[in-house]
Amino acid sequence: MAKDLTPIDQILKYVQQNKIQFVDLKFMDMPGQWQHFTVPVSQLSANSFVDGYGFDGSSIRGWKAINESDMLIIPDPSTLWLDPFTAYPTISLTCDVYEPATKEKYSRCPRSIAQKAEKYLISTGIADTCYFGPEAEFFVFDDVRFDSQPNSSFFFVDSEEGKWNSGRDEGPNLGYKPRYKEGYFPVAPTDSLMDLRSEMVLNLQEAGLIVEAQHHEVASGGQCEIDLRYQSLIKAADGLLMFKYIVKNTAKKNNRTVTFMPKPIFGDNGSGMHVHSSLWKKGKPLFFGDGYANLSEMALYYIGGLLKHAPSLLALTNPTTNSYKRLVPGFEAPVNLAYSQRNRSASIRIPMYSNSPKAKRVEFRCPDAACNPYLAFTAIMMAGLDGIQNRIDPGDALDKDIYDLAPEELKNVPSTPGSLGEALKALENDHEYLLKGDVFTEDMVETWINYKVEKEIKPMALQPHPYEYSLYYDV
Repeated sequence: MAKDLTPIDQILKYVQQNKIQFVDLKFMDMPGQWQHFTVPVSQLSANSFVDGYGFDGSSIRGWKAINESDMLIIPDPSTLWLDPFTAYPTISLTCDVYEPATKEKYSRCPRSIAQKAEKYLISTGIADTCYFGPEAEFFVFDDVRFDSQPNSSFFFVDSEEGKWNSGRDEGPNLGYKPRYKEGYFPVAPTDSLMDLRSEMVLNLQEAGLIVEAQHHEVASGGQCEIDLRYQSLIKAADGLLMFKYIVKNTAKKNNRTVTFMPKPIFGDNGSGMHVHSSLWKKGKPLFFGDGYANLSEMALYYIGGLLKHAPSLLALTNPTTNSYKRLVPGFEAPVNLAYSQRNRSASIRIPMYSNSPKAKRVEFRCPDAACNPYLAFTAIMMAGLDGIQNRIDPGDALDKDIYDLAPEELKNVPSTPGSLGEALKALENDHEYLLKGDVFTEDMVETWINYKVEKEIKPMALQPHPYEYSLYYDV
């Protein structure tokens, strides 16, 4: 596209040159799923980026009631990409949500919260950019079935790679199924998903995302990871949603299914999303210094903020009941709230691959990809900024294999919350750091907690669990 044109003019020219027929308008609900509706290309004009498109928001999860249901979305012209999965030429645009009467951004729109966070960061004078690099793990299954009825409840997932199928008659069974907890980095034929991941990577690159690596992950049964290059907060969140959309649809095109559930399989590693972050100002990295692991004082205070607020932070970065089935000892999960260089048994790791100041960053290992990335990345940054502003000392690093420490050695190492309910209680008691700069609002925090309690925690508590039949049927 011609660089001398405005972004909007570039889009209109791209539409004409590529004979685009539809425009898909995507926006975010509160829990973290992309929503969309589609208009014929005849409905797209320069005014679309000012006047937007009206729609009924009454059924969007976490939004206002039906008596306030008229909503407006306005597309962001910087988010254009060509959707490779539609039958007819379709461009995709990510949108911001507005109140139609005032034309103010909707306070419960997760993307607007992230936008406020970026403005708040600049207003502090501490930095002008926070970069995020997420590493989202996922499972590729060949079959998934689940149901919950008053008289029955079950799930079933299957994978040709699953170690549980090593004795199945597959006419013939050729073996090469990764052992439990031993699926990390095997070559083909044990890694049977390389070509599928490569197709995912090509689709991601075609959409404009920069991919750094792809590989098999630790668990048996098709666990994978594809790493994206770091970007600024909003671009990283936009990119993660594109990533999930493209990965899922590439799998479906190949008659496979992808899940980002944190713990879909019992007895093997779950799927996390390690999040790398760093602060920069005027193009210069701020986390490099002469302290521990070549960290600056600012970076150590940032870690202090993450550790202090971690219990409440996890209500946003690990927001499902299933998240806490991953955060348990024994499966390489970061349950210990400590920091260390090179050490993946700590919840915060300082990577030591490079001596470059630009590579100095903090890896928060607790989050999972079930999160709403706008809210999760914003909350991580706000916790870190609070640490810097209040000079929160992270304490001493723990440069040991924490998984092998004796119970008496672990007594002074805090742990992650044991359930979503515990994390939400922590958020209820500790969220002032999120309200700074009006980034989050009390309404948003309260709505988040209430939604999670009413829609997820209470229904789970009421539903008989299949394993309870194994435990209690003969009482």
